[in-house]
Amino acid sequence: MSQKFSLLNFFGRPFSPLYSAVMKSRESLYLKGIKKSYSLNVPVISVGNLTMGGTGKTPVVGYIAEKLLAKGFKPAIVSRGYGGAAGNKVNVVSDGTEVYLDAKSAGDEPCFLAHSLPGIHVLTGIVRILPCRYAAETAKCNVLILDDGFQHLAVQRDLDLVLFSAASLAGNSRVFPGGDLREPISALKRGSAFVITGITDELYERASKFKAILLLRFPETPVFFASYKAKQAQSLADKSQHELSALPAPLFAFCGIGQPELFRKTLTDQGLELSGFMPLRDHQALTPSLLKKINRKAESSGAQAIITTEKDLVKIRKENFKLPVFSLQMKVEPDNDFDEYLNEQIKGFKP
Repeated sequence: MSQKFSLLNFFGRPFSPLYSAVMKSRESLYLKGIKKSYSLNVPVISVGNLTMGGTGKTPVVGYIAEKLLAKGFKPAIVSRGYGGAAGNKVNVVSDGTEVYLDAKSAGDEPCFLAHSLPGIHVLTGIVRILPCRYAAETAKCNVLILDDGFQHLAVQRDLDLVLFSAASLAGNSRVFPGGDLREPISALKRGSAFVITGITDELYERASKFKAILLLRFPETPVFFASYKAKQAQSLADKSQHELSALPAPLFAFCGIGQPELFRKTLTDQGLELSGFMPLRDHQALTPSLLKKINRKAESSGAQAIITTEKDLVKIRKENFKLPVFSLQMKVEPDNDFDEYLNEQIKGFKP
């Protein structure tokens, strides 16, 4: 955790009970029907998290969407479009055939999903019931995936997946602003299943202990593991694929994700030589001045090329850089039990 957030948590701790009470009250209003929760005529799968920061939702959303597509469904991914400038009630990022919005308009994650998932609709909208209705009624999609939907109680869901990062788990277990939780731990009772992502050999024991705690507290809710594997790299210049061992060396790395240190560790674990690393804020806009700074740092470090994440790559053009640029392509690998669980859950869905 950065010093900035450590200080925020320290000084914000007295306010955690207040924020926690507000979130509990909000949940209660939905459960009692005082605040409206809308149902749709198609199944809805929510992928979200209890903690702030990255838990690997986007790769899991893509994994589930591809599974559904392969089973004959017509899925749509619906996101709030965090950081995107598009202000329509319904923003069609992709209709499964063509990508209409760039990362600046759609937000980096929806844009990345749109480019990487042919055949799958991607939509955004601040009031998410509106793009959900558009997907179901106008685009005729027959299953919806809510990206970052755990706290979005205005849309009813058939499956509610809650993700935790193996690197951070529940953080300090305090509610914001004194900690990393968006809601009190008790909110997990809404979850259908928990998925601990980013499992590695080093984190396996810690994740297993956390799994045991979750099962003790929520014995009816299954807990699954998922790891991420580096596949290859994609060139920004021509979208060609490259084996990681064939990349120029050394590489200068930068990223704007929830847990940037995990990106650096993934690169070094693959044996890639880094001449420098520049972490950015999650969803940070790559302004012309920031791009110039990245260029300067990369060149002064002696790098032969630059590497970033897939979600950062959609925010840049080859003209932005003097050096070759690549993105590290990652694949989520849930354990077999999760695949069996997912298959069982979607048996009742009609393609």
